[in-house]
Amino acid sequence: MRRRNVYDTDALRLLDAVAATGSFTAAAARLNYTQSAVSRRIAALEARAGGPLFDRLARGVRLTPAGQALHHHARVVLNRLARAEEELAGIHGGHRGTLRVGAFATANVALVPGALRAFADRFPDVALTPVEGPSGGLLRRMREGELDVAVVSDYPAGLPYDEDVELAELVEEELLVALPRGHRLAGGTGGEVVDLRELREETWIEAPSPGGTTMLAQACARAGFAPRATVRIAEWTGKFGYVAAGLGVTLVPALAAPAVPAGLVLRSLGGSAPRRTVSTALPRTPLPAARALVRLLAEAAGQ
Repeated sequence: MRRRNVYDTDALRLLDAVAATGSFTAAAARLNYTQSAVSRRIAALEARAGGPLFDRLARGVRLTPAGQALHHHARVVLNRLARAEEELAGIHGGHRGTLRVGAFATANVALVPGALRAFADRFPDVALTPVEGPSGGLLRRMREGELDVAVVSDYPAGLPYDEDVELAELVEEELLVALPRGHRLAGGTGGEVVDLRELREETWIEAPSPGGTTMLAQACARAGFAPRATVRIAEWTGKFGYVAAGLGVTLVPALAAPAVPAGLVLRSLGGSAPRRTVSTALPRTPLPAARALVRLLAEAAGQ
């Protein structure tokens, strides 16, 4: 005889609420249950799972390794159900609901905000929820049902292939080199091209992925040398600060140029410049509003 599957959506929502609040009592208040009902439902889940999902602590509860595994899958299911509800609302009522939009940091300088402004003007009944993060993380969140559309980049070390995500190229852009204003190569009117080989003795400010080959390393290899040294700084504000202090140089995507502070100078590396591809990402069954935003992003990139 087959056992009844007790992983129903209410049970998964309860598991998520207890995990989020760290307390049976707080989860009961959030979902309008009694504390005893929460305890019974969690006990039923644990019986179905074959062991404890929560460690009972002196104050509150904490997910066990088994609980963490089930909670991960519960979040995927709940996010996909939420997307289904929004998609149905879009089909029956036009562009309404919520659109969750992911983007990497430098896309949020000008490209994405401009497209979101145009989208909000055309579709005022769609609530926009922006999310910032590295491209690989955005693709993972999309695969798990947490994002409806994203702007991603293959910089610094490429994008993983994902059959559940539809990628479309927006623009290919040059990576410029940022120099402190007093640097020997920073003079002139701004149109000068710097030969990458002239930077062979520089310290580079970047944050490569562990074990990955970066576009900087590839460009330097093509120029016949390896970067002398690197300082691992991930955030753009930190990179700009280190360059302004004369502690090194860094690569800056052209999309980020409007955010470069006055103490830095941007120069092209000409034919030796690394280039990156900026793309939109959609799940295989995108919301109509997500398609509309992709069109506006393409218009903004073309400008």
